[in-house]
Amino acid sequence: MKFCWTTLRVKNLEESLKFYQEIVGLKVERKFSAGPGTEIVFLGDGETKVELIGNGTNQEVNMGEDISLGFEVGSVDEMFNVVKEKGIEIHSGPFQPNPHVKFFFVRDPNGLKIQFVENM
Repeated sequence: MKFCWTTLRVKNLEESLKFYQEIVGLKVERKFSAGPGTEIVFLGDGETKVELIGNGTNQEVNMGEDISLGFEVGSVDEMFNVVKEKGIEIHSGPFQPNPHVKFFFVRDPNGLKIQFVENM
């Protein structure tokens, strides 16, 4: 298993992009629309990745609820079974929004959402 990215839902995508590019020094890896009013940007290279999600209609964010850490696994189905066998409650999923990715969420002991993702 390896660390994939940190997801941040942001109030203003352009301000956040400017900060992560100019201050942190991350480069835009990819940027795409994810539905009406929602845009996603992945920044970084190598194993350092930050995902910014901007929604022009939603200016409120809760950093405790809107942050998740994603970890790549070889098989979501296998990991799903392992998590259930360990008695960890599934927060949501599994989801497969396109043929290339499948994922689900659990919460760590502190309540932080953890995403296990299979890139297919």
